[in-house]
Amino acid sequence: MNSTELSPVTQNKLYGFNNTFLEVVDLYNKKRLPNSILFSGQKGVGKSTLAYHFINYIFSQNEEFKYNLEKLEINTSNKSFKLVTSNSHPNFYLLDVVDDKNVIEVSQIRKMITYTNKSSFNNKERIILIDNVEKLNLNSLNALLKITEEPNVNVFFILIFDNNKKILDTLRSRCLKFNFSLNY
Repeated sequence: MNSTELSPVTQNKLYGFNNTFLEVVDLYNKKRLPNSILFSGQKGVGKSTLAYHFINYIFSQNEEFKYNLEKLEINTSNKSFKLVTSNSHPNFYLLDVVDDKNVIEVSQIRKMITYTNKSSFNNKERIILIDNVEKLNLNSLNALLKITEEPNVNVFFILIFDNNKKILDTLRSRCLKFNFSLNY
């Protein structure tokens, strides 16, 4: 198996955390999901995979091969899956540590803010996925705090956090937090 086969973005079946996924979907469907949610847990536990499933659930609602909620499965024939996996979906923005860096820099946050200020495709939800949020430096964290405090309409932030690291309580307090852990 190569690394792309194990990548969270390509996992079409959700294993574990079914109740958490269904809770997030329910909040979204009832229009009660806050604009910022935080998935917290150890690295590799499945936070990002769940986030990509939720993103596909939202984006594929009106598509021919929409998300299968009964099986908790992404139909790999759906258009949104293909666009998100190629990082070319017009309403999806991925923010992570750049390969040769140790932190998420303020320039990356500023670029993301510019994206959020543009109009969305078809007036649909835009989702910003920030993986490794614990790697924000102080300047990038402050810029992120400002945009999460006063977000644009239909912009959702999903923050992925390795709970073995630290993040500021000010960021944590702006998010609905979901804890992920493996029970043995």
